[in-house]
Amino acid sequence: MNIRSSGILLHPSSLPSGCGIGDLGPSAFRFADFLAKTGQRLWQVLPLNPTEGAHGHSPYHSPSAFAGNLLLISPQALVQQGLLQESETRAGGPWPEGRIAFGGVVRFKQHLLQRACERFGADGDTADYEHFCREAGWLEDFALYAVLRHRYHPRPWFEWPRPLRDRQPRALQAARQKFKDRIRCQKILQYLFFQQWHDLKQHCNRRQIRLIGDMPIYVPLDSADVWAHRQCFRLTRSGRPLAVSGVPPDYFSATGQLWGHPVYDWEALQANGYGWWIDRMQQHLRLYDLTRIDHFRGLVAYW
Repeated sequence: MNIRSSGILLHPSSLPSGCGIGDLGPSAFRFADFLAKTGQRLWQVLPLNPTEGAHGHSPYHSPSAFAGNLLLISPQALVQQGLLQESETRAGGPWPEGRIAFGGVVRFKQHLLQRACERFGADGDTADYEHFCREAGWLEDFALYAVLRHRYHPRPWFEWPRPLRDRQPRALQAARQKFKDRIRCQKILQYLFFQQWHDLKQHCNRRQIRLIGDMPIYVPLDSADVWAHRQCFRLTRSGRPLAVSGVPPDYFSATGQLWGHPVYDWEALQANGYGWWIDRMQQHLRLYDLTRIDHFRGLVAYW
């Protein structure tokens, strides 16, 4: 950080693409080459976590602080892996110029990714995937949460049947058995996302480009993080928030801001050695060269 440098802020979804949304494929690699050629040394990407239509596909309102956004998986890279055919990637659209038609993109990408899942592991080589599953401590909870969330949509987790809401072991085990194929698909897709991201990061680093990631200070109530780690947040026994986040009045807002996310139970976190926060920071430090906390005032002076 003591070397003066400059860079560009660009979320990968803004890159050119023939599939309706920018992704981690060829255009991202070309953008990294452009940065290197023009003497830039930083690429700030904003959060890469899953997004939802109900919240405008904002990367700052995600159902997981650890998982990757499947819409950013490159179909072209999946073609190179033999998981898709080139003709399948051209089946969508036509896509509008300059904007993302999220409704159509989501349907198109879901169809492609489902096919990739069905073909994954056909050659028998799954050792790297299995290693990823063992190392990603958040993956099991997230995959189950994603499947259950689809099952009970639009009900949030705190309105699920009580045994699942309260994560009773027998209920969780029964759900894992019942939905094992869908859960496996979620894990495969997360593996493919992080595989593509690490390939891009290596490409950037070889060209002396450092990646800056954004970490939203709070996470939504209806998220895998809160469902799986209720003890870290100030909630009622039924999972409702005892208080929600915001920031006091300041130069930017005379009345303050109401964010609405559940606030952390810092005493409970301290008693657990801040394990969830440490895991989250370690995840960021694996993914990026630098991390920006958004926004820091929410950490030091939350309201």
